[in-house]
Amino acid sequence: MAVFGTNDAKVLMPRNIADGMVKGTKTTSTVARLSPREPQRFGTTDYITFNDIPKMEFVEEGADKASQGTSFGSVTAKPHKGQVTLRFNEEVQWLDEDYQLGVLREVADAGEVALSRGLDLGLVHRINPLSGTVINGWDNYVTATTKRVIRQAGVDADAEVRAAVGLLVNDSKAVNGFAIDPKLSWDLAGLQALSGGQPTGTPRYPGLGFGTNITDFLGIPAAQGDTVSGLPEAAADTRVRGIVGDFQNGIRWGVQRELPVEIIRYGDPDGQGDLKRKNQIALRLEIVYGWYVFADRFAVIQEAAA
Repeated sequence: MAVFGTNDAKVLMPRNIADGMVKGTKTTSTVARLSPREPQRFGTTDYITFNDIPKMEFVEEGADKASQGTSFGSVTAKPHKGQVTLRFNEEVQWLDEDYQLGVLREVADAGEVALSRGLDLGLVHRINPLSGTVINGWDNYVTATTKRVIRQAGVDADAEVRAAVGLLVNDSKAVNGFAIDPKLSWDLAGLQALSGGQPTGTPRYPGLGFGTNITDFLGIPAAQGDTVSGLPEAAADTRVRGIVGDFQNGIRWGVQRELPVEIIRYGDPDGQGDLKRKNQIALRLEIVYGWYVFADRFAVIQEAAA
């Protein structure tokens, strides 16, 4: 089938809507809520690291100053391009201008969610959101860490969180963030205070309520979302229910390109047939993320395999 497409056939979405989509990525991404976004140029971005942390020396008056050696290394953040292509019946074009703009806003909201979930699924699990499968060529992602706590029957959820934090603290790693799946936050919220080793009926953590919107836990900033487990996009449950670690420095990420959002009226942009022949239009949203993850700065809380 011939593909008919020209630049004239692509119309940019109103800039205010497109800008809002990228800014709104933070609202549904656990990574973006816990880790600061950094400016990045397109392509690979190198970050310098100290292999040996320099130490200060106190010097008495008139005493000599000593020098010390250190070495440097580097890590490289790689670009990862994501896209969402949506098809609509051509009748959308026939609506009045105000209503059509409303349709685009609704689509932009849906695209915003897709882009933000894509950041988590790729950076945390190396999962392709559309297929739900692992991208085997990617080797830099959060759950590559070897630090794991496997949940066990009869063990309180908060003890499992403490065990995960302990894996990091005992390895001299910072803990400043907690990404939590709703299943784990529900378990934490349901814990009862103990007296003489017996539950009292009083919530152990009353501030958690039903565990539906946790923003901190035991002094650690928290972000709740089902991208922690990768569901429903993941083809198979990752069994990950919580991730603790150095979200401030253990993840370096940014948006390298905020590409134009296009309304495509002609051609076959997604292999589903010619738009004009099918009386359809397509909307394409694209973004280029760049990231590098220091996986050893994170610990995973995971359900046992069935």
